[in-house]
Amino acid sequence: MFNNFVRSQTTIIGKIALFVIPGFLVSTTLISCTSTVSNTNTGTDPKADPAGAKTITFKTKVLRIGYQSSGDLVRVTRVLEKRLEPLGVKVEWAQFAQGPQLMEAMNVDKIDIGSVGETPPIFAQAAGARIVYLAGRRITATSGKGSAIAVPKGSPIKTLADIKGQKVVFQKGSASHYFIIKALEEVGLKYSDIKVLSMPNVEARGAFIQGTIPVWVTGDPHLALVEKLHGARVLRDATNIGTPGGYYVGTRQFAKENPELLRIILEEIDKNGQWAEANRKEVAKLIAPVLKIDLPIQEIISGRANYRLKGITPELMKAQQSVADLFYKEKILPKKIDVQEALLTPKEYAAITPPTLISEK
Repeated sequence: MFNNFVRSQTTIIGKIALFVIPGFLVSTTLISCTSTVSNTNTGTDPKADPAGAKTITFKTKVLRIGYQSSGDLVRVTRVLEKRLEPLGVKVEWAQFAQGPQLMEAMNVDKIDIGSVGETPPIFAQAAGARIVYLAGRRITATSGKGSAIAVPKGSPIKTLADIKGQKVVFQKGSASHYFIIKALEEVGLKYSDIKVLSMPNVEARGAFIQGTIPVWVTGDPHLALVEKLHGARVLRDATNIGTPGGYYVGTRQFAKENPELLRIILEEIDKNGQWAEANRKEVAKLIAPVLKIDLPIQEIISGRANYRLKGITPELMKAQQSVADLFYKEKILPKKIDVQEALLTPKEYAAITPPTLISEK
């Protein structure tokens, strides 16, 4: 049985949300957040959309969007603020260590939408969160290059098979959790063949550099930093790992009450992504000072990142169901999860999905 509870802590949002799953405890810590504005407006506010030249009615006055400590190009470019603020919608950003922490904050109504990997929504759904998939991330030739199973410079571990019996560090419930299981399968190992220690990337990087973590499953920007500055060796990156990819996820209530707003949001995010994939060096120049990363390293990170979105389809959700089934098979989840329960209706998806997301190229 899953238990959800919230305990008091002096943070910006004033709380830490905890999901307790038998044998699995994940702490949700909000790293930073803009000033909180209550999202309780229930009136309607017609505004003229300057891009669409039509009148749109929004239920909310505030969009609360979560992003991860690895950074977010949409936040840096302020494309949502530029589009939404003239329509009377304020954008507030909240930063989280990784996807599981973001999803837990969504479950306790601290944010409306956010971008995560394929795994966090499954654990959130298992814990009873009322979430829905809004859009997927497009898989490209660079997909997976920014995630890897790494060992320190000079490690005696030479191949992926050598990690049997080793302590392996990653954030449980994150995309790395799925990645390590699939990678172990390739070399004939089981999840039970490794000693798992759950730790967010922001905490694990220092320990890895000091040599106290023998195997680390991580992603950019942490991966690029330890590769280029500390000589970390990659045993396997996540290319061709068979993932359906990441998602934008939202609360069911927000999605149902704000379809017109969501359509604009997804349109702007994908438009920004299209620009980013055609201008990766410019992206690096924007992100590097925000993350305080040297430009040459950020260019590597931006060069292998995916920025564009794709619509939710039956095929995509079939792939997502296979991820959920794998966690159940490995006895990491104590019950089967039906991802269909985290979907909108076809009519609702038609209302929120811009034409550019319908067919993936």
